[in-house]
Order: sequence, then structure tokens, then C-alpha cells
Amino acid sequence: MSGDDVGHASPVPVGATPALVTGRRWFFPSALLHELDPDAARAGRPRRTARDWAVDFSCFLLAVIVGATAMEALADNPHVPPGLAAVDQVIGALACAAVWLRRRWPLGLAVAMTPLSLVSDTSGGAGLIALFTLAVHRPFRYVAWVGGINVALVPLYYWVRPDADIPYLVSVPFAVVLTVAIVGWGMFVRAKRQLMVSLRDRARRAETEARLRAEQAQRLAREAIAREMHDVLAHRLTLLSVHAGALEFRPDAPPAQTARAAGVIRESAHEALQDLREIIGVLRAGEPDDTGRPQPTLAAMDTLVAESREAGMKVALDQRVEEPAAVPSSVGRTAYRIAQEGLTNARKHAPGTEVTVTVTGAPGTGLTVRVHNPPPVGEVPHVPGSGQGLIGLTERATLAGGRLEHGHTPGGGFEVRAWLPWQ
Repeated sequence: MSGDDVGHASPVPVGATPALVTGRRWFFPSALLHELDPDAARAGRPRRTARDWAVDFSCFLLAVIVGATAMEALADNPHVPPGLAAVDQVIGALACAAVWLRRRWPLGLAVAMTPLSLVSDTSGGAGLIALFTLAVHRPFRYVAWVGGINVALVPLYYWVRPDADIPYLVSVPFAVVLTVAIVGWGMFVRAKRQLMVSLRDRARRAETEARLRAEQAQRLAREAIAREMHDVLAHRLTLLSVHAGALEFRPDAPPAQTARAAGVIRESAHEALQDLREIIGVLRAGEPDDTGRPQPTLAAMDTLVAESREAGMKVALDQRVEEPAAVPSSVGRTAYRIAQEGLTNARKHAPGTEVTVTVTGAPGTGLTVRVHNPPPVGEVPHVPGSGQGLIGLTERATLAGGRLEHGHTPGGGFEVRAWLPWQ
């Protein structure tokens, strides 16, 4: 079966998404599976499914029944000589056998059946089945030509071979209506298959767009993290330069002051080296930004909660860290951003609820940040772009060496939980 069997669907890269048909494949037509399943489309000509065998056998049986009925009518028709009736039966038998070729050559079979149906009564059922198959598997231009020729030959057929029991003015309209109905049925089946293929393409495009949006959100998160790391690194290097300059211009400083400055230089160099290791591998945005701005850390968590309360939120802070100032600045900054994004999401998706922010941890065990809110009361309007901030938080936590999980709780609320390393 050629590529235009089902709707001329626009090509989609193989492997972009998994096959949409994963169960009960025997229930689907092979031509439809060929379009929906990328693996089947790559394998070449589709093989008959169990449904195809059942349909093909039913079509063959229908063609035989129609041919047998026409054979009885030929025996009782005084206008048909016995020799012509015998030839008619042979042609009808060959036409019924050719029904098994309808999937491989739908156009050729329909064209061949057009003159056979004109000279053979017993091949009429096979001709209608061939016309139906053509309408299912080929575009409308082929159906219009072959179907139009069949309709145009109906008056000639009943003029040359009139029916013994039905008047001419009844036989012709009935045959025309039957032919048009068969063609319409086939076009309806084709339209349904084209709709399934188009829905497949839409689903693949939607998944591709969602993946691109997620990748873009990760890239933007990396850029923001790189900018923040650059600012912190610049701050530490500036501090190191100031103390080193003080030692250079005051070589006669007291030993205690010199030792203190050297300690500050050593600590600043160590922290700058740690920040430099974190920034490697992170793409930095080329656009300008306001460098040198102070970066929030875990010590600013109280301020963040106070600002949220002033904005009208109900926030409960449970901070069980004995020395927040001892938390490394990169870890504290990441924890702050996670709590900030969690409060923002709760304000957007669960307004009016009481949000609980829990921060626990100690050196060696890591820092855990948890933001939980109960389900909202009433209906909350959908917020566009939902989920992109959580993608950025996951990327931020991963770059910091930790992990982040988020999702709905059994009670219907929502929770963001992150663990960050604290050496």
C-alpha cells in the first residue's frame, strides 16, 4: 500500500514519540497502524492484522453471496442465453477471488472491475467492494473518476441487460443510489482514519513543544544561576583584592592585623574557588545584567516570610537550623530561591491557604527545604506557564548537587521538597 493510503499525513521524525497504539493492535486496520506507529512505518508494507483478515474474508463472502444471488437470477432471465450465463459465472468467480487483492492494488482492482461489472452480473458485488476499497485507501480524485464512470454506466448496463422483475426506471435510480452510498461510506471511513492521523500529529507536536519549553526553561535557569554565581564570585574576588592591597600598602602593619587579613584572603580564595567550580559547565547569558547586587542566603528567610505576610499570605516558618549564617552561601541561596518559588506558586495556585515553610539540616547531613500548602478553597483560575518555575528549581538543585521533588500530597495539597548538600 502506498504512502497516500491514509490522508497524506505530514511526515514526523521517526522516534520523536513512542507509538500511540500499544494494546489490542489486532483490532486496528494495518493501514492505520502503518501511519500511527513509527516502527511499523519504517518496516515497509503493512501486514494484515486479525481485523484485516476478518474484514477481507467478510468482503469475499459478501461478494460470493451477491454473485450466487445473481447466478440464480441469470437462470431465470429469458434475455440471457445459457452460454453467456456460463461466461458470466466464470468472470464472477474470478472477480470474487480478486477481492483478496483489494488492499494491495485498490485503484487497479476498481478500474478492472468497472468493465467486468458491465458484462457480468455475478461480479457486481466484487465491483462494489472494489469501489468501497478505493474510496477508503485513495484520494478523492481517483474515487471521483472511477465512481463517476460506474454511475454513468448504470443506465447502459440496465438497457443492455434489463432486469426481469424490476422496471428500468426503478433499477437505474436504485443502482445509482447504492453506488453513491458505497462511495460515501468509504469516504467516511477514510475521513475517520485521517482524523486519527491528524490527532497523532497534533499529539506529537504538542509533546515536542512541551519538551522544547522544558529545555528552554532549563537553559534560562542555568543562565540565571550563572549570573548569580558570577556576582558572588566577583564579590569574593573583590574582597580578596582589597585585603591583598591593604597588605601591599601597609607592610608595617601589626602582626595580628596582618594575620587576620591573610586569613580573610585565604578564606575568600577558598570560597571563590568553590564558586568557580560550580560555575564551570553552566552557560552564562550574554545579555547585560546588574552585577554586584547582593544575593540572598538562608539568613534572609525571615525577611522573605515577612514580605509574604505583608502581601497578605498566611505563612508559618519552621526553621530548625542552629546557625543559618554557617550555611554555605551557594546552598543558602539555593534554599532561599526554592522557598521563594514555593511561596509564589502557593500564592498563585492556592490563594488564601496557610503555607508551611520548613527548613532543617546540619553540617554533614544536608539541608532540607519543604514548602507545603493545603488544597485551595473553591475554584482557582488556570495560570499560564505553570510548571516552568519548578523545572528551573529542579535544575538549580541538581547543579548544587542536591535533588528536588514536587507533587500533590494525599490530602489534595501540594508540596515542594528539596535536599541540598551541606559539607
